[in-house]
Amino acid sequence: MISDAQIQQRIIEAIKQSGMTQTALANALNVSQQTISHYIKGNKMPAVDTLANLCKILDVDTNYILCQDLK
Repeated sequence: MISDAQIQQRIIEAIKQSGMTQTALANALNVSQQTISHYIKGNKMPAVDTLANLCKILDVDTNYILCQDLK
């Protein structure tokens, strides 16, 4: 079974690997920088629509973020 922690770790890695600042990513997603900080710290998970946009902005496959490669 895939856990929230695994998904959060993949989100964190994708954000860090993107090289985007939290502010730039927040602006692109139309959320606050604090929200991005919560994603990086693993305190919050993005809503489904935000996750889809996050993947598009970071050019990351949603299946990877959702750990579908672990099946």
